[in-house]
Amino acid sequence: MPRSDPQESVRRDFLAADAHTCTVQTPEPFPPPPLEEPEDEGARGFARDVAFGGLGERLAWVAGLVLALSAFTGWYSGSGEGATISVMGWHTGTLGKLIFFIGLATLVLVALREAGIDLPATVPESLVVIALGSLATIFALVRLISIPDDFFFAGRGIGIWITLVSAIGLIVAGLLQASEEL
Repeated sequence: MPRSDPQESVRRDFLAADAHTCTVQTPEPFPPPPLEEPEDEGARGFARDVAFGGLGERLAWVAGLVLALSAFTGWYSGSGEGATISVMGWHTGTLGKLIFFIGLATLVLVALREAGIDLPATVPESLVVIALGSLATIFALVRLISIPDDFFFAGRGIGIWITLVSAIGLIVAGLLQASEEL
């Protein structure tokens, strides 16, 4: 007869007595989230369309819109023989037109981001907004300091100041966007 090892029988008895043969289910760590009832679609859609992005993006949108529209305000005004004359920024030459297109480019940039089209990762949107704002500020300062010779009779109007404030607003919007990206 073969002799059995006493340790082997103890090991076999231990495994047979303590082995788990049934499955064990662990409880879920968190209960499932409650289902949210859908809100009124009109109100939620309106809030989503109006309140897009952060403060920097909203400020960029407003400053870009004001910058584009300020090209059609009176940059220079003066009075002649009984008549008051005002010259729009669009009619002051190339710089007035460039300021309009900078404002338009800012609006397109914000609209593309809202549509889900982002710039490449190597070109952050905040940097583009700061560059556009700086360019518009330089153009506005040139027109503020140097009145074209064609308009020797006119002084500075409110439109050039609106242009300058909105161009500086673009720079601030870009800085706010940069702080939001961090």
